[in-house]
Amino acid sequence: MRKIAVVGSCNTDMIVKSKHLPAAGETILGGDFLMSAGGKGANQAVAISRLGGNVTFICKIGDDVFGEKAMHLYAEEGIDTSNILTSSSHHSGVALISVDDNAENSIVVSPGANYDLLPEDVEKNKALIASADILLMQLEIPIETVMRAAEIAYENGVKIVLNPAPACEVPESLLKKLFLFIPNANEASFYSGVACKDNDSVKNAAGIIHSKGVKNVIITIGDKGSLLCEDGGFKYFEAIKVHAVDTTAAGDTYCGAICQALSEGRSLDKSISFATYASALAVQKIGAQPSIPTRKELDNYMRVKHLI
Repeated sequence: MRKIAVVGSCNTDMIVKSKHLPAAGETILGGDFLMSAGGKGANQAVAISRLGGNVTFICKIGDDVFGEKAMHLYAEEGIDTSNILTSSSHHSGVALISVDDNAENSIVVSPGANYDLLPEDVEKNKALIASADILLMQLEIPIETVMRAAEIAYENGVKIVLNPAPACEVPESLLKKLFLFIPNANEASFYSGVACKDNDSVKNAAGIIHSKGVKNVIITIGDKGSLLCEDGGFKYFEAIKVHAVDTTAAGDTYCGAICQALSEGRSLDKSISFATYASALAVQKIGAQPSIPTRKELDNYMRVKHLI
């Protein structure tokens, strides 16, 4: 089985449901409360593992109850945790999430130990990254750490997939190393300078990002689907129409599923279809990792839709 390395963040999510998201200075009464494991790196590693992948997760946790619980959860998920580090000076990452009745969310993250995952930590795991088939990363850790991991992967012919969230300045030298770049519409606007409002503007944004040296670009557009820019050509993929409850981790499920499908030898087209159905299942449940489907659930769902 091909190996996938995930370098990224680990958080504990604290989620409150409410009728609407609070405006500045507004206090509202919410509904249900849920505390669950999250963080983009962790979510994507869990997605890969649940979908049948061979995944190793490199992250840094705090020496606290949140970090201890996260380690147990990852082990139960079948994720290789031997490269998870502990920070002596920072708390584990925490995310405060509000989710409204339309399944839209607002998130504030306190990175904690995630920002203590340094290039030298990646260097210690050089052999692991070099031996992977795919490296998946996000931007909830220092950009210097992302850059060093990408350098190691690129030097060893590893396919590098970057989910650029949260959006921040990324050197073009990194973009040129990427096999696949997966922003959402807001992030694509940041990296292209084009406001992604409709199909034409999304296509324009993807073309601009591609011109910066990225081999392949997928822009996710929520319930409108996604756009693939591959070798300068464009193709739209429709979303699956479902009743969304919570969109938290839908994008992470999508990214993890893309990497797992690629590791199975699927084309980008087929990998996108696989990921589209996985994320459609994820939005029908509340929470980050609690919403991520298993391979059995996804196969059954796709079978009902006559895709397998």
